[in-house]
Amino acid sequence: MTLLAPTLQAFFTDRLIAQRRVSPHTVLAYRDTFRLLLSFVHDRTGKAPHTLEIGDLDAAMIGAFLDHLERDRHNSARTRNARLAAVHSLFRFAALRHPEHASVIAHVLAIPPKRCQRAVVTYLSPGEVDALLAAPDRARWEGRRDHALLLLAVQTGLRVVAGVGFEPTTSGL
Repeated sequence: MTLLAPTLQAFFTDRLIAQRRVSPHTVLAYRDTFRLLLSFVHDRTGKAPHTLEIGDLDAAMIGAFLDHLERDRHNSARTRNARLAAVHSLFRFAALRHPEHASVIAHVLAIPPKRCQRAVVTYLSPGEVDALLAAPDRARWEGRRDHALLLLAVQTGLRVVAGVGFEPTTSGL
């Protein structure tokens, strides 16, 4: 048996589940990442996943995998970065258990995430704020509660288009 198989198993059982107590969704996302990675490496090298060594997952192979995600699977940069985060997490875990592979691990951990465009946060127009405040059914207590919370958010944190005077009313509270 190689070092990769028990390290990968310990990463899931000891690190993710026992120590970090990550959500089941995170475990599934990481599982899918490594399923894709091991399949990719198998296709590239012909080695079965149970025979892979940590050295087989070097920076060049991880880089090729990330390129494959974008080019062949048409994943976005955000998805690529999420997969890279899973790989980085495994390699940070492996660094503590297998210092003899420090060079390979350091090179993989040095792979930077890809830059991607972030959504621009825009301001709400007065009409949008009015629509937001009118949405809850104030005939019910849940609606009055929701209206009060939305009104508080509008008055303290949400932004309105600059230069437009908007004074939300407190009627109906």
